Order: sequence, then structure tokens, then C-alpha cells
Amino acid sequence: MPFQNRVDPFGEIRAVAARGLFTGNRGTIHDDKTRALTRRRWATKMWIICDCGFKGRKRDVMGRNRPNGGPGWTNLFFLDEATALAAGHRPCFECRREAARQFAGAFAEGQGVERISAPQMDAILHPQRRAAGATPPTLDAGQVAALPDGAMIAVDGAAYAVRHGSLRRWSFEGYGPVAQIGPGFAELLTPPATVAALKAGYAPAWRAWDQTRVD
Repeated sequence: MPFQNRVDPFGEIRAVAARGLFTGNRGTIHDDKTRALTRRRWATKMWIICDCGFKGRKRDVMGRNRPNGGPGWTNLFFLDEATALAAGHRPCFECRREAARQFAGAFAEGQGVERISAPQMDAILHPQRRAAGATPPTLDAGQVAALPDGAMIAVDGAAYAVRHGSLRRWSFEGYGPVAQIGPGFAELLTPPATVAALKAGYAPAWRAWDQTRVD
């Protein structure tokens, strides 16, 4: 039985067997005795995206990872960075320093400021996170067409990623072929502040890509 620690673009945490390219966390939200999530879905506004293999560190997923025997932060896993960004996370400044610096620079540009700190980004992102209670903006077809690579939308409960100007349906296993959606409205999953960072040039890491899917 897989642990409930895979995050979808809606920010929901699911129990699926599919593996992810990145890990990350929202603080400690699991019980190390039951190896299950608590009722909380975040314990901090610092939602980050981490390198699974940073310095060869190994953690006991859903277990105890603090030197004092406590549970430590809860490992969450994402298909790729575009998925994690849609869920409201940002790159970690410890294990993904260069990506974090690039994201912060693009984020600042998107906000019209010269520079921005990690806590300031978290304060802007948190009210925009769907999993934290935000109401996602609705977009018409023209607004969808103007979205940058890496942004994600939802149509009829399914998530789609923008890649090279086309939409690909998301799943925990990867992406489908180019999709056509109807003329109605879509919901924006990626927080607007992150969309602005993508427009300012931040390029998220994807799973290995070919013309029809991500494997």
C-alpha cells in the first residue's frame, strides 16, 4: 500500500504508487507511529521543492527523521517541478540553490520589485494556493492561450500543463498527447504569482519529455 505523499497539481496529497522527480515538504504533517498523514495539510507557509538525492541523504519516509527521535518534516513527492509549482510550492534554497535564485529573480520581476526574500514569496503564495483554500481564477480561451510554459489549468476536474504552446493532460504517470479543450472557462491551478515568474523567464524542470508524453 503506497503512502499518502504524492501531490497533484491541485495541491492535494494522494496515495499512489507512481514515482516523482522531486520531493519537498510543507513541514511535519504525518504521524510517525501510524505512518499516515495527520488532518493537517501544512504546518508552515514554506512549501518547498527539494532534490531527492541531495548530498546522498536518506530519510525514513513517514518515519522518524529528527536527531531527537521526532518525525521531522514530511516527504512529499511530485511528478516534476511544473506539478509542484502548480500545487503552490517553490524551489528550496538549501538543496536547489541555483534554481531557487533563478525563481526568486523571476518572481521579483513578476512582482515589479528588484529583489524578494523567501518569506516574502511564501507570504504572497500562500493566499493563492488552492490547497490552502484559495479560489482559483477562471480563464477564458484567450487567457489560456497566453499562459507561459509550465503553467497548469483545470478543465472538468482534469489538470493540463502548457508546454510549447500546447496543452497536455497531466497524470501521476506523465502527460498525454496534445489536447483540445472546449470553448468554456478553465481554472488556473498555478498561483498567479508563479505564473508571473514563469512569464518572467523561470523554466521549470520537467520529466524526460518526448512529443507525446513524459515517462
